[in-house]
Amino acid sequence: MTSKLFTPITLGGVELSNRIVLSPMCQYSAREGTVGDWHVMHLGQFAVSGVGLVMVEASGVEAIGRITVGCVGLYSDQNEAALARVVRFCRDYGGAKLGIQLAHAGRKASTDLPWRGGKPVPPDAEGGWDTVGPSAEPYAPGWHVPAALDRDGLERIKQAFVRATERALRLDFDLIEIHSAHGYLLHQFLSPISNRRNDAYGGDLEHRLRFPLEVFEAVRAAWPRERALGLRLSATDWVPGGWDIEGSVAFAKALKARGCDFVVASSGGSSPAQEIEAGPGYQTGFAAEIRRQTGIATMAVGQISQPRQAETILRSGQADMVALGRGLLYDPHWAWHAAEALGAQAAYPAQYLRCHPTLQGMPVPGNPPPPKPA
Repeated sequence: MTSKLFTPITLGGVELSNRIVLSPMCQYSAREGTVGDWHVMHLGQFAVSGVGLVMVEASGVEAIGRITVGCVGLYSDQNEAALARVVRFCRDYGGAKLGIQLAHAGRKASTDLPWRGGKPVPPDAEGGWDTVGPSAEPYAPGWHVPAALDRDGLERIKQAFVRATERALRLDFDLIEIHSAHGYLLHQFLSPISNRRNDAYGGDLEHRLRFPLEVFEAVRAAWPRERALGLRLSATDWVPGGWDIEGSVAFAKALKARGCDFVVASSGGSSPAQEIEAGPGYQTGFAAEIRRQTGIATMAVGQISQPRQAETILRSGQADMVALGRGLLYDPHWAWHAAEALGAQAAYPAQYLRCHPTLQGMPVPGNPPPPKPA
């Protein structure tokens, strides 16, 4: 039986060799939004790891849109030039397609690095700045109060997404994922918890969808149709009266009608009051429901760690792809090991081909031949 996990999938005009995706995971190791050697190592190792798609972490479309001072940005020529080095390295040595997540942290920006506690940094302190949001509602007690965005501010941010998209095109990324999850700016507009506006961008569902959809439309217009464009959403806030799966389905339908190629179904992040029922594959039901009701390609994410678990998610129709974060950090060769477990093939760089078990007399399910070099 052919492994579903290792069959190709086409998003827009981009074909991924398999359905394993490296999630965009913040490394908090950039300077002024500019990547460095750490990112060459981090992303480079996954470009040769056998996954189908490597995602660059959340990249702020403007400086105040970063989560921390260590977060990546794509708002300056320096940011772009440094990312060009990373892209070139991954293209030269790896076979994976490359994507980037464009983001704005909104009211959850200006925080400290997670290994220093991740607490909010006041605007007048080193590493801090004034934040913005749909409303002047802080994320939690003790957090900075964001400035409610006016029409000029909304337009500025929309154009920042467009300019970042143009930079991503010059960098020759295959795919863009817009970050509308985890309590960051676009999710803040969606959720009644954070959006208390009474104008055209707040109130009922139609109005709360408006700004995220305007951003998507602006990015879609700037991003060639033959390149893939998707969006990550939080399917639920895990808070009564917050954003929920019904809103997420409506959002996904509107996105699909505007040329969205895929949706990543995550959850949470809008409020510290969230009560998450976590466990292996705890978010896959959200991807399944969105896929069932809209027909859009979905990516499942969240505590997916075992090859047969990933295979079951795809084979049972819960999602079209799986994204791994911590699992791949712990085992950068997860795709190789998954291929062995499922009797499939994953790409190896020529320099590593001699480590393939079939070339060392080791038993492999189905005894697949050595893969072709990436």
